[in-house]
Amino acid sequence: MLMAIAAVRAFRPVSTGNKGRNALLLNRWPGKLFSTSEKKEIEWTTEKVRNTFIEFFEQEPRNHKFQPSSACAPLNDPTLLFTNAGMNQFKPIFLGQVDPNSPLASLERAVNSQKCIRAGGKHNDLEDVGRDTYHHTFFEMLGTWSFGDYFKEEAIAYAWDILTNVYKLDPERMYATYFQGSDSLEPDYEARDFWLKYLPEERVIGCDAKDNFWEMGETGPCGPCSEIHYDRIGNRDAAHLVNEDDPDVIEIWNIVFIQYNRESPTKLPVLPSQHIDTGMGLERLVSILQDKSSNYDIDCFQPLFEEIAKLTDKGPYTGRVGADDVDLKDTAYRAIADHARTLSFAIADGAVPNNEGRGYVLRRILRRAARYGQQILNCSPGFFVTLVPIVVDTFGDAYPELKENKQTILEIITEEEQSFSTMLDRGIKFFDELKDELKADGKSEVSGEKAFFLYDTLGFPIDLTELMAEEAGLTIDTAGFEKEMETQKERSRKAQRAARSAGAPDLELQAEQTAWLSDESVLPTDDYFKFKWNVELPATVMAIYGEDGFYSEDKQVEEGDFIGLVLDKTAFYAEAGGQEADVGELELIGDNGEILGTVSVSDVQVYGGFILHKGVLESGSLQVGSHVNCRVDYERRGLIAPNHSMTHVLNAALRKVLGDKVDQRGSLCNDEKLRFDFSHKKAMTLDELKAVEKMCQESVEKEEVVTSKVMPLDDAKALDGVRAVFGEVYPDPVRVISVGGDTSVEFCGGTHLENTRDAEAFALIEETAVAKGIRRITAVTKDAAKSAIMEGDKFNSIVSEVEDFDAETPDLDKKAGAIRKDLDAAFLPAALKAELRARIEGIQKKVNEAKKKALQKRMAVVLSDLKVQVEAAVADGQRVVVLDLDILADGKASQQVRNEVKKVAPGVAFLGVSEEDPGSGGKLLAFAAVPDAMVDSSGLKANEWVLAALETCGGRGGGKPDNAQGQAQECANVEAVIAAAKSFAENKVAAEVA
Repeated sequence: MLMAIAAVRAFRPVSTGNKGRNALLLNRWPGKLFSTSEKKEIEWTTEKVRNTFIEFFEQEPRNHKFQPSSACAPLNDPTLLFTNAGMNQFKPIFLGQVDPNSPLASLERAVNSQKCIRAGGKHNDLEDVGRDTYHHTFFEMLGTWSFGDYFKEEAIAYAWDILTNVYKLDPERMYATYFQGSDSLEPDYEARDFWLKYLPEERVIGCDAKDNFWEMGETGPCGPCSEIHYDRIGNRDAAHLVNEDDPDVIEIWNIVFIQYNRESPTKLPVLPSQHIDTGMGLERLVSILQDKSSNYDIDCFQPLFEEIAKLTDKGPYTGRVGADDVDLKDTAYRAIADHARTLSFAIADGAVPNNEGRGYVLRRILRRAARYGQQILNCSPGFFVTLVPIVVDTFGDAYPELKENKQTILEIITEEEQSFSTMLDRGIKFFDELKDELKADGKSEVSGEKAFFLYDTLGFPIDLTELMAEEAGLTIDTAGFEKEMETQKERSRKAQRAARSAGAPDLELQAEQTAWLSDESVLPTDDYFKFKWNVELPATVMAIYGEDGFYSEDKQVEEGDFIGLVLDKTAFYAEAGGQEADVGELELIGDNGEILGTVSVSDVQVYGGFILHKGVLESGSLQVGSHVNCRVDYERRGLIAPNHSMTHVLNAALRKVLGDKVDQRGSLCNDEKLRFDFSHKKAMTLDELKAVEKMCQESVEKEEVVTSKVMPLDDAKALDGVRAVFGEVYPDPVRVISVGGDTSVEFCGGTHLENTRDAEAFALIEETAVAKGIRRITAVTKDAAKSAIMEGDKFNSIVSEVEDFDAETPDLDKKAGAIRKDLDAAFLPAALKAELRARIEGIQKKVNEAKKKALQKRMAVVLSDLKVQVEAAVADGQRVVVLDLDILADGKASQQVRNEVKKVAPGVAFLGVSEEDPGSGGKLLAFAAVPDAMVDSSGLKANEWVLAALETCGGRGGGKPDNAQGQAQECANVEAVIAAAKSFAENKVAAEVA
């Protein structure tokens, strides 16, 4: 079943290289697993099962190449929330888009153990985790692949061999499924017949497409699959329990025969090359080999359960599920242990909890664990982070990135857990009260409005609310909630698609298209000239691709059509490595060299070595075989190149200033700016910003030579100080860019300057947070940088001039405020802007201190006048006094005023207003004091009085019935505030008399 597959087939991460491969094969499981006697009796530990699988497929005659696990948070693949199947890192091969120079291009057979996360998106096991004994959000996937090499017969034979002859599983308990066909596809009798060599007919079971046809997505490579199921009990016919979600008859291995390419619901052509993709859940296999009825009973979970038992007063884990787990204790154990693994591995691979995409999924997982721990297990707030060292100790030898990033994992989870702790208590209290209210009214459904309040105000993901509702015997009305959320998401998706394509068709070459080109003897595009400048390269149109597919040789493109052209060679740079693609024109050339028309090129992308030039035929006639001149917009590239070269210098500067733990997490280089994302736990200080900017500016001033060299990947990796992007896969051979010899050495296939002097200038414009633990720098070069620096010099002069003014200079605070406003909107270096803001704040502070001193000097006069006015009001029989006071909206002065009123006329209700800058229409302070007796007799309350007065200018306030204050940021009509205050109080007092 696909749900079962979810816990068995997943993407495999890559981060450890040979180090990870050695760790996988050589580590010894640390920590206490079972009792000492039980530990000695374990023949198949988790590490042994993992290592045996890899070694079996590496050995003759199978000869698979070990491919390290990719990151479970695929930072270089925005289409994936998480790596949820082993095939993900091989997606370019399946799609026919692999770079011919990539190590993947020559890969025929592969094996590994992949770190996988299934939470969010199409493959989502989160809701099931904890409720049963076999679902996980994090798990390891043992996988093997054949890329156009062997197919069904060998894949089935290898699976049978290792399961029965190596792991010694009982063949009598094994069942195999095959695709039984559909309305549009024939049954996979070929796979069935291969299985009949090993199993009797009654244990080879045909299943429908829901269970036995695998698809990557709505489009793309796909094919029938064959699953291996195992009966934990044995000595019975369990065929009827296969794919019935029975915990004792479970799928352990899925073999996918990738032989089709899904183009639409009705178009399913055969792939030119057929592939094998298999996946076997490590935890499930280990549970069988250790004779445990639950994945959670195997050795690698025991240290986590032992630690959780120390944190709760509910007792140890006892393995109950469903109705037997009446208090949800064991459900909580399983969920928390699973989620501790997920968060630790994901953060180690560079993902961080936040409010978007995979970050939000991680936040949901953490909050789910926190809720289970605090509400169900009665753990103290902050308990969850104490499980991180257990995960690191248990898996750190096999996956060294856990040890390397342990401190980061601890810090991020601690911060997340603390931020949710208060909201969790409020949310649980709110839900408990809501539950009681619903049951008292005889209702059983939580409204969408209440669910959204929990989500929007209290930070409760909807699935967490649904879980709590289910536990309480309630349901959620999610229709309104989901509709609102989906509408918002669809708007975002449409905006993103429109931005990417600018309204043009989304032309992309996948496996079928690249295979067609190869079959038509079209060679991958020669892009040697992309690194050359100011050339008009003659080329030939080898293929034309449109919305309806490839054009035939005799079909012409019509003017205005948006098409993609594959040329034999090109001078255009295709988008890659964060650098935007070149734009320009393709001139259509006649037999005598005359220009017959033009194609405006707006985007250039590469698919499996074939470079697609996308654009509109502006004029002329075009068909396959036409001759063109590549006319790159070199003026635009001349603005991109300095931004790219200085991105390398910036990367090196950040590592020097912030330390070697800084890793690149993304970049963008276009003709306007450079943007660089990097791992760092906190905002850079002013001194750090200055130091980084200075290093980059010095590189420009030193006129450092920028060189490129293509060399074997292994040799390049051995270069001293070389930098590579986290999670990136590089071709072999690889291009190495060096700046100044040793200032920066990086792998890069982009276009660059020849010398840093050509950048002319550098300005670091902004440093901000992208997500927890990820910062972003935006910078500019050339004229944009010069302009920013000049603007900075201008503001520096202005601020210096104002700093020399005496603190009592009229309107000095207004002048400083106006400069600050202009500064905030100005385009200038970030470090200088922060420094100037601090200096302006110093000017404003100096003015405020001078005003306060002047106010204190005249407070005696203010209080004396106040006394006269209040006494006159009392003598006139007034019980309410409202006055406009010149105390510059000073809080301390307002308290002195209230104390004086209480002293002079203790029975009078008083409200005062005061402008910070009289006559400016700016900030207004309102404050009130009402005697307790009047509060009781008339209902006039100080807090309500202040609010009523400030309502006229949009102000806010708070306090108690006898004493309150508030303010409005802007108030152009103080008289209206006074009138509203008088009217409100007089109505209350008049009602009392009546």
